[in-house]
Amino acid sequence: MAGDSRVVVFGLGGTIAMTADGPGGVVPALSARQLVAAVPGLAETGISVEVRDFRRVPGAAVSLADVYAVAAEIEKCSAGVVVTQGTDTIEETAFLLDLLLSRDEPVVVTGAMRNPTLAGADGPANLLAAIQTAAGEDARGLGAVVVFADEIHAARRVRKTHTSSCATFQSVNGGPLGYVVEGRVRVVNRPVRRTSVPRSAESRDVTVAVVPMVLGDTGVVLEAIADRVDGVVVAAFGAGHVPEGVVEVVSGLAARMPVVLASRTGGGSVLATTYGFRGSESDLLGRGLISAGFLDAYKARILLHHLLARGFDTDAVRAVFAENA
Repeated sequence: MAGDSRVVVFGLGGTIAMTADGPGGVVPALSARQLVAAVPGLAETGISVEVRDFRRVPGAAVSLADVYAVAAEIEKCSAGVVVTQGTDTIEETAFLLDLLLSRDEPVVVTGAMRNPTLAGADGPANLLAAIQTAAGEDARGLGAVVVFADEIHAARRVRKTHTSSCATFQSVNGGPLGYVVEGRVRVVNRPVRRTSVPRSAESRDVTVAVVPMVLGDTGVVLEAIADRVDGVVVAAFGAGHVPEGVVEVVSGLAARMPVVLASRTGGGSVLATTYGFRGSESDLLGRGLISAGFLDAYKARILLHHLLARGFDTDAVRAVFAENA
């Protein structure tokens, strides 16, 4: 690694920064500087690390406003960037950063599953691999990525799949982009497209809900929120299916606001023409719903929220989702 490599680390808190607080559970307490100082072997890499203690909150408490704020600070950086945060929301934070930032310099999001008080805490190893990824040339142009357990995942693909495993982050659709091997970044595949939608100076406050379909669903939840949201993501069964009793409800919503059709499975794409029954994907798309394609429901919600906040109408939203499908 070149001696003049530079990386800026933004600390947002999370398990990676947690310590014990008396007899209770762990809480975010460590600064970004303390996290960096605890990484074995970092000094030997020759990477110059600048640290910014941006937030100190659990992953579940990270807000959209926090992500917009850190994105604005990242825009000012000419170096590679690492964001440390709680794993609860990494997949959403990373995807929003991917949408907001069009820079070639790497933006790497990482964290930990085992806090520093536990044997085998994974934070230092994840942070080292993230810094090495952010400092290297091979990760340029990938967009925002998540680095965890020496794997490099595209923000638009990655999902947290386990509540406690250190191998929790997986990319069902396409696998990892690459790996960190002996301190070197090895990219084995690259995304075929990147979608950047910078934040507008006059962003609107909007609310977008994710509503999963369940056995015997009647649409009562969708009806209950209809007057309280600006857009909806339906996490449908399988390839994009809802019970027959929900069809008229989602049709009515789609006539009033953007309604995105995603799959609750978390893998694969919403289909378009395979099934033809009432409540099938072809039926729902014909009624005006917007396909999420390969985006899972949570990523689709981030994209829809961001577009609506930018003032996109339903036709413009549909066009962006078509590009991402």
